[in-house]
Parts: sequence; C-alpha cells; structure tokens
Amino acid sequence: MAATKSYQALVNGFTFNFTKTGLDNLDLVKSSPSEFHLIKDHRSINAKLVETDSTGKKLKIEVEGEIFDIEIKDELDLLLEIMELGSASNKLVKEIRAPMPGLVLEIAITDGQEVNEGDKILILQAMKMENSIIIHTRAKIRKVVVTAGQAVEKGQVLVELE
Repeated sequence: MAATKSYQALVNGFTFNFTKTGLDNLDLVKSSPSEFHLIKDHRSINAKLVETDSTGKKLKIEVEGEIFDIEIKDELDLLLEIMELGSASNKLVKEIRAPMPGLVLEIAITDGQEVNEGDKILILQAMKMENSIIIHTRAKIRKVVVTAGQAVEKGQVLVELE
C-alpha cells in the first residue's frame, strides 16, 4: 500500500495537518470558480476564495464573514524548512492568540509549565469543529489567560509566554 501524501496548513498562525486521503474523503463541492460548499460533521459550510498567490499555496478564504489567511506546505516544503535549521523555532514568541472566534473546550497546560515545539496548548471549538492549538517553539508558560468554557474573539490572547 502506497503512503498517502501529507500536508500542513498554517491558518491565521496555527498549524493543522492533513493527508491527501483526508481531502479526497471530504464532502466538498465547487459551486463556482471561487466558491465552495463543504459538509463536515453534518454541518454545511460555504467558503469563498478571496485571494491566492501564483503558487496556490498562500490563500485568503472567507467562511461565514471571517477571513482566514492560509499557507499550505507539502512534504517538500516541510523538508526544506527543516533543512533551514529550524529558523521558525528560534523566533521569540510572547503570547498565543486565538486564530478565530470560538469556545475554549480544554486547556492542556498550566502556569509555569515548560512546553516544546508541537505540544498542544488547548482545544478551541470554532464553527462546530475542534481545533488543537499547538505551540511552534520551546517556551515556558507565564500565564494561562483563558479558562475552559470561555468564549474568545479572534486575536484575543489565550496564553502568555516567558
């Protein structure tokens, strides 16, 4: 059995991983050159492609009036990023912000905790989908600003880092 191709999408600063098989299994219909209809977990979602670069890897998508900046990386892009000696992991990050409005379902960290790149910080429910918020660098948690069950706005600080 051949390995399925994997991708990574950076959406408003947060990372999501998916495979070609997962994409092929989506109930997605192209209703015009720039508009799409998706059914996920029995929920209907309309999306519109607002803007794309010449490579098709950087997009702006509008979903229910909210704009999402998306950068898609395939296996080659990810390999090249690793070969650049992890320049992204050396960035000084001071806070984690909500990529979209939603509801904090679960918090996976505590004040003072040391975290590594790729660790789950919390789960944010948005548009009836659960999104794991992952940290992109090693850090120490200074303060968890939100609580489980709290509604947050796009851009709101969720966690402060040292």
